[in-house]
Amino acid sequence: MSGRHAELRVKPPGWLAWAVWSAGAAFYLLGFFQRVAPAVMTTELMRDFAIGATGLGNLSALYFYSYVAMQVPTGILADAWGPRKLLTAGALAFGVGAFLFGAAGSLLLAGTGRVLVGASAAVAFVALLKLAAHWFKPSHYGLASGLALLVGVIGALSAGVPLRLAMDHFGWRAVTAATGAATLVLAGVIWVLVRDDPRDRGFLSHAQGAAYVSKTALRSLGESLSLLRRRNVLLLFLAPGGLVGPVLSFAGLWGVPYLRTAFDLVPAEAAGLCSLMLLCWAVGGPLAGWLSDRWGRRKPLYLGGCLLSTLGWAGLLFWPGLPLGGVAALLALVGLASGGMIVGFAFGKESAPAGLAGTVSGLVNMGVMLGPTILQPAMGWALDAMWTGQAVDGVRLYDLPAYRAAFSLILIWGAAACGLLALTRETYCRQARD
Repeated sequence: MSGRHAELRVKPPGWLAWAVWSAGAAFYLLGFFQRVAPAVMTTELMRDFAIGATGLGNLSALYFYSYVAMQVPTGILADAWGPRKLLTAGALAFGVGAFLFGAAGSLLLAGTGRVLVGASAAVAFVALLKLAAHWFKPSHYGLASGLALLVGVIGALSAGVPLRLAMDHFGWRAVTAATGAATLVLAGVIWVLVRDDPRDRGFLSHAQGAAYVSKTALRSLGESLSLLRRRNVLLLFLAPGGLVGPVLSFAGLWGVPYLRTAFDLVPAEAAGLCSLMLLCWAVGGPLAGWLSDRWGRRKPLYLGGCLLSTLGWAGLLFWPGLPLGGVAALLALVGLASGGMIVGFAFGKESAPAGLAGTVSGLVNMGVMLGPTILQPAMGWALDAMWTGQAVDGVRLYDLPAYRAAFSLILIWGAAACGLLALTRETYCRQARD
């Protein structure tokens, strides 16, 4: 037996697998930071660009519009090009977009930067899942997916109180530019460290069968979308927005001004409560992934998390006289329960052929991001529709009835998501073969 073949009998060491994964995870962290950063920039953005809630919702959602539009192409490219090229190109484009957003003197330029940031960040999670399928055991895929969410939420937490404090000292433009510079450096790290498969480092791959596919043939968009004919893939595409949309619409945009209005909090205190929800979301993701892998079930944890999340939002909206401590407890519950959405990626991967792992992950992630894409501007529209005419220094102020009307959209989507997940078929953590 040749030395090369003997070498390929050895699985990659754990430290190397986690190092490769961590480089991609760092990009995902920065993408999540930019995703929710507008939550603590609401006053500055509305003032600098002379916009109301609808305009702010649309500006923030431009990230999600381009993110969602890139999901199917990202899934195809993850299968055809491989994660290394995709992550490197994405990090370079992200850095340029962050600089453009931070330097924008007009709403048009700010929107262009936001679109570029969202489109480039779209590659991070799908590429990270693709790396996990090759560098880790199949039994660790759910855990790796949950840890990816944990890393992303750490980025979101950085866009809470730490970002607010940094903005107070340096301004939102300088902080945004610094994020762009860090991402350009990361692009070089990814190119040097990351490899698509352990075989590229001389080790045996963890990918199952057709999962290690040729990168020479780009699948057609029609073939990729044909996966939606599969019952589970379609349901797992439609459902996750009902969990993720509310979390990112609240913590990522409307939660801070609502909490300031409802409880007379300063911005840092309101950002801290939003960060609490994100922290619990970060814990809930790995926990749900780990429990799902050990239990050998996907559906109960996903559906149960969706039910608890929807009930938690209902309590926040309809519990009369809810004290601030109760708000904190319900936000923690919502965050923890919403972490169950991470199971959807393993659930989706197992519901389609192994060779289309990247594509189906892209479709599921597209469904995830439809939540904030639709909810953020829809809630902004509802707020403007209920606006009573109050404003301070050109920034509109919204009362509690306006916020309650906007947040009622969360309950509608959450209930629909529960119904969709109830229709899924359990995979028992086994990969589909055709």
